[in-house]
Amino acid sequence: NCDSEDLVPTPLSRVGTVWSYTENQYAPPPPYRAAEPFEPYALAAVQLDEEGIIVLGQVPKGIMAADLKVGMPMQLETDVLYREVVDGVDTEFMVYVWAPAGPTAAKSIGGRS
Repeated sequence: NCDSEDLVPTPLSRVGTVWSYTENQYAPPPPYRAAEPFEPYALAAVQLDEEGIIVLGQVPKGIMAADLKVGMPMQLETDVLYREVVDGVDTEFMVYVWAPAGPTAAKSIGGRS
């Protein structure tokens, strides 16, 4: 029971396992942005190892739903969502993604391990 309207940043672990997944075959509608030309991408719902909550996110480019399996270990990384020239400068806009975890996967983000 929460009776506060105050929000507090809460660091979460950055590793978990695939709980579910799907593939997006259509560009998101405005105001959301996607790379041009649009390329289909996979989404993974990952259950965090420590907290047990499920967090939805994209997976890195080149990894599709057929490459994912329920229970697969994943780690949080960053990837380029799209590129755009801003004030004459090529700018990369980044997004968090769930990537398959390797043996050297980091265990924390935001100071949490």
